[in-house]
Formats: sequence, structure tokens, C-alpha cells
Amino acid sequence: MTKDLERDLGLLAVIAISMGAMIGSGIFILPGIAMAEAGPAVILAFVIAAILVVPAALSIAELGTAMPEAGGDYVFIERGLGPSFGTIAGLGTWLMLMLKGSLALYGGMFYINFIYQLPTWDLAVPILEATVAIPGVRALGITFAIVLIAVNLIGVKQTGGLQLIMVIVMLIILSGFVAASIIQVEGANFEGFFDEGIDGILTATALVLVSYAGVTKVAAVAEEIENPGRNLPLGLLGSLIATSFLYALLVFVLVGVMEGGELADTEEPMAEATSLLFGHVTMAVPGLGSGVPVGFLAVVTIIFAALLALVSTANAGILTASRYPLALSRDKLFLEKFEYIHPRFNTPSVAILTTGAVIVFIVATQEVDEIAKMAGAFQILVYILVCGALIAFRERDLEWYDPDFDTPGYPWVQLFGIVSGVFIISQMELREIVGSIGIVIIGFVWFKLYAQDRIDREGVAKGLARREAGRQFVSDTEEQLERDDTYEILVPLRQDVTREQEDALIQLAAPIVRQRGGRIRVVRFDEVPDQVPLDRAASELSEADVEFEERTDELIRYLEVPVEVGEIVSHNTRHAVVNFAERTGADLVLARQQATSRLGTLFGRDTDWIMEHAPCDVVFVQGERATDVDEIAVVTDRSPFNDPLKVELADAMASVLGARLRFLFAVSEDAPEELVETIEEYHDELDDLCTVPVDSTIVRSTDEVGELSRELESSDLVMLSTVTHRRLPDLVVEQRSDRIAAAIEQPVLLVHSKKTRRGSFLRPILDRVLFD
Repeated sequence: MTKDLERDLGLLAVIAISMGAMIGSGIFILPGIAMAEAGPAVILAFVIAAILVVPAALSIAELGTAMPEAGGDYVFIERGLGPSFGTIAGLGTWLMLMLKGSLALYGGMFYINFIYQLPTWDLAVPILEATVAIPGVRALGITFAIVLIAVNLIGVKQTGGLQLIMVIVMLIILSGFVAASIIQVEGANFEGFFDEGIDGILTATALVLVSYAGVTKVAAVAEEIENPGRNLPLGLLGSLIATSFLYALLVFVLVGVMEGGELADTEEPMAEATSLLFGHVTMAVPGLGSGVPVGFLAVVTIIFAALLALVSTANAGILTASRYPLALSRDKLFLEKFEYIHPRFNTPSVAILTTGAVIVFIVATQEVDEIAKMAGAFQILVYILVCGALIAFRERDLEWYDPDFDTPGYPWVQLFGIVSGVFIISQMELREIVGSIGIVIIGFVWFKLYAQDRIDREGVAKGLARREAGRQFVSDTEEQLERDDTYEILVPLRQDVTREQEDALIQLAAPIVRQRGGRIRVVRFDEVPDQVPLDRAASELSEADVEFEERTDELIRYLEVPVEVGEIVSHNTRHAVVNFAERTGADLVLARQQATSRLGTLFGRDTDWIMEHAPCDVVFVQGERATDVDEIAVVTDRSPFNDPLKVELADAMASVLGARLRFLFAVSEDAPEELVETIEEYHDELDDLCTVPVDSTIVRSTDEVGELSRELESSDLVMLSTVTHRRLPDLVVEQRSDRIAAAIEQPVLLVHSKKTRRGSFLRPILDRVLFD
């Protein structure tokens, strides 16, 4: 049994990941440094840099749709040009991402220093018997680096939703800055636009290229993208166009509102410009007087946006960078110890610690402009290799190479990318040129001395990768097989589900499928930290995986219903469950639910998210396994959607198990007889739909939940309606179904129809009024 990888990143997530990785140092750190090189023409530098990135972005989009696999540019280069160039690309990208993360950490601390003068830290070094003075900006950057290393080491979850929110917040803040400051642009600040000449513009272009490094980052998670043929190219190009326009507009404003010398001398240009424009602005607010410091609040807001962007960029840099030595090690191109996965945290601890150590060293020793220039040089080198890899794939006769997106203008776009990249590197300072050549030499030497004898593969440029890639093509094609038009129950299993709970879920699903005709899909969903690539996690079968396969095979032999078993690896189980249900056309999701506290509702339940987004009916099982089921109790509530589903499922189970049904409805003790008669008629109508004996009970009590709980003690299985929780309202007024489920010992099935409308915040209050 193989593990599938879950695709759960849509177009908005692709754009958010790409823009979130780009919006950072490019606008919050580099404009001042680039201004010193190009003068007011720094605006052109940002535009030219974006144009230079286009060939690589288009190539990544095509390669990503042809090979939507984890690893991104490294995988494309390694498969296209061979493992020697793959080694160079892996090492170069690793260094570039570490430099980019270091730039964000070091540069971001200047914004804190802007409002609070950071003191110098004195560090005692016993070996040298001396004390080393570390500037406060570097010291705080090192501190943040250590915290982020720990976050990635223990595998703290990252979320696409959080990334999207962060990008939206930054765009709102930056758009507000432009709207408020563009009217104050001074034309005189643009005099001498080309005084620094073409050399100054090209130097600045090389410096700011790192601003767009994030545009191809999303390719590293290509196999997690839903419909990559559409979402990958649209996401890459859309985010690049939007970000380059935003950069050009912001730099135009910065140049127009600050004198050239002021902008060139500052490490925190956005905060400096905000303070200069609005620092002394106050506003009268009714009831508060006329001295509200609007300017100070504006500065704090900009600093907040800068820290949000830069710390997020640094964290993503550590997360993404650590994947490259892991991938190199996995492909036998680097030291085996970097493939080590921590047994407790399930993260590549050696790769993360090494990456973090290098970042700490860079923050402690290098200057901001030096970090940016070296990162840009390595990025250009990778872009050149990506364009070369696309040419290698296109020029070979590969039947399996069938991308959903074809780069327009091939091969001229790629040739332009290669030539322009070489030209830009040649215009850099000697340090960056030597560094670029050095990483090429080191990569080749390392490959020759260490890796060459350990592998027996070549790139498609030599035509020897056809068989391996062909197998992948066949594997992808098999997923498109048509399914039978039958009733399907998806039984998703999380990693914490016990064997007894797993057996109980399958045995609950079996009678429904046996009566309806259909099959059960039992899928184990393995969730791994974002720090671990999905293909890395899916390539290994643990003892738990083998044991799961063996016991499900044993159980299936006794069920007398069709059962399919599989495993899916994802970074987000709830997304994976919903996506799999939609992709396979499941009619019902039958899942285990642990009893959660009311406080758990405040932080959001995965079960609520699944109910809200699932394309089918959902049933959650709570409690211990039901044995010898003689009576199934259905607590009705006259729901036009949930009641029919509960009765349908209960009748199917009862008819196979030889059980009887019991309908229960609770009313207050002083309820009018007309209501009781209406409920009796309602139960009679439900009885007519059933194929098994049915009893009806109407409970009269001032304590309806308590009396219902006592009535349910004689039943073997209980079915209740459930709806999605509203966090604050349900924290105050708990759902009736939750209270009943918590009060009884019998196993409970919480049923949610896909047709159920989500109530407003008043729903739990109305439930309490109507039913209590």
C-alpha cells in the first residue's frame, strides 16, 4: 500500500504563499540601500528586477504543472540537468534562503530600534578570556533566530489561512500608507534621476532581486497545490505582477517624500518616511480632546507591518531552507545525517539546527547590504539553472512530459533569462562574483568526491531518466480511473485513533453499506509538520503503517462488504479529509470525535470545519464501541434535514443488525397537548418510512436533558443531530446535543446533513429557549 499526498492549496493560498514570501525586505529594508547605488532611479531597479524574474517564474510554472512534486526548483534542475547541477542548485538555494532569512531578521530589528534604542549586549567568551560587545540590533536578531529555530524544531504548525490573513493585513497597511502619502510627493526629489548611470541601476537591480525570491518558493510545495495546471501559473504570475506594482508604487512614494540623502542613510525607510510625514500629526476626537497622536499610531502600525512581514519571512526561510539539505541527503547528494527525522517532533532536526546556526552566524557578522547582494547572486544562479532545466526537458523526446501550462515565447524567454542572469552577475561586486563562481566549483567538487559513486542516475539532458519519470506518469494516470456509482462511506482515521475505535467505525459503516449497496473507503490521514516535505513523509512505511494495513486486511475478510484501504499524507488533516471526500464523491463521512470541552470550542474544532466544508453528510462517533445492538435511539428535533438522515441511517443499521428503533422527543412539562399530538403524528410519519419495529417516546420534564439522558440508558446506540459551533455563543450556551452526549455512557452518533443551514449567532440561544 502506498501513501498519497494531499493537494489542499487553492489559488488564493498559492498567491498568499508567494506574496507573503516576497513582501518583506524588498520594501522594508532595501529601498534606502538601493537608493545609495542608483539614486531616484531605484524605482527602475525594482521594475527591472521583476522583469528578470519572469523567465524563471514562467519556467517554474511549466515544470511545476508537468511534475507537481515537492522540492520545486531543486527537483526540476536535478532531473533536467542531472545530479551535479542539482547539487549546485540545492546548495545555492539553501544558502540563498538562509541569507534571505538573515536579512529579514537583522533588518527587521532596526524597526524595533527605531522606537526603542536597543542597548549593546556584552557577551563573555571564556575561550578568549574577553567580553565581546554585540550591538543591540544584532543581539535581538540572534534572539529571534533562536526562537524561530526552536519553533521549527518542535514542528509548530503553520497554516495557509494565517498566511493569507497576514498578507491581507500587510496589503491594507501598505495601501493605506500609499494613499495617505502620495499627495505629498515632491517632484524636486526626482531631479538627477539618471545621475548614477546605468551601472548604478544595474547594481541596485542585483541588490533588490532578492525581493522577488519568494515568487518561486511555492514551487517547493507544488504537489500540495490543487489543480496545479491552473493555480500554479496564475498564482506565480499574479503574485509577481501585484508585488512588483506594489514595490514600484511604494518606492516612488519613498523617493518622493524623502530627500535622497535621508533615504540612502536609513535602515528603516518605511518607518522613517511615516515619522517624517505624520510624526507630529494629532487629531481631535470627541471626548478625548485634540491631542490624539495620530502620527505615532501610524509609525507603530508601519513597524507592526514590518515586523509581521520580516519575522514571517525569517520563519519561512528557516522552514524552507532546511528542506534543501534534507532533499539533498535523501537523494544521496549530501551527508546522510541531514536526512535524520527527530522521533518525537517528526522534524528534520539536523537540517533545521544547521540552517539555524548558519543564520545566527550571518546575523552576527554580516552587514545588511552584503547579505542582500550575496543572496541576490545565489538567487540569479538558481534562476539561470531553472531556465536551463526547462530547455533540457523541452529538447528531449519525453512522452511523459506533458505540462498543463506551456511557457509562451519558448525558447527565447529562457535564453533571455540565462543571458540576463549572467550579465547581472557580471555587474556585481567582486565578492558576489567570486561567491557565485565558488558555489559552482564547490558543488561540482562535492559531487565528484562524495556523491558520484553513490548514485547511478542522470538528468534528462542525457536522456536517462525516462523510466523513472514514466513510472510517475503511470501512477498519476491510475488516479483518474472511474469509480462505481454506489453509496460510499469515507472512514477517515487520524493517527491517534486506537485499533478498537478504528474497528468500531468500520463495523458501524458496514451495515449501512450492506443495506444500501456500495463500499467503504478506510483512509488513514497522516499529518506531518510543515517542516517535513510530504514526499519525504510518504516515502517511508513505519511499523504503524504496516500494522494498520495488516489489521484492516484481517477485518475486511469478515465484513462481507467492499472495502478499500489507503493512506494520505498531508500538512492539514481536516483539509485533506474534505478534499478527499469531494474528489472521490463520498456520500457520507463517518469519523471519530473525541469529547471536547466548551473551552475547546473557543479555539475552533476540526469537526466544525469538516461539517461546514464537507460536500456530503457527516456523522461523528463519540463514546465506546457498541456491542450487541438491540435498540437504536433517535432523538428527533423536527429538523427537515437531520431527522430524515438520522432515521435513514438508523433504519439501515437496524435492518442488518436485527435491532429496533426508538424515537424520542423532549418537551417541557407544561407543553400544550397540541404540541404533543403534533410530535406523535411526526413520529408516526417517520415510522412509515422504516422497515424495522419502531417505538415512540415523548419526554415531559423541566429538565429535558437530564430526563432524556435517563430515558436513553436502556438503548445501545444513540443518534443526535449536530450543527457547527459558534465559538463565543456556544461557549456561553452549550449545544443540547453536546450536553446529552456528555451525560450518557452509550456510544453516540452525531449526525449532520450537508443540507443543514448554518445558524446565526442566535441559534444556541433559541435552542435553549425552545428545547429547555
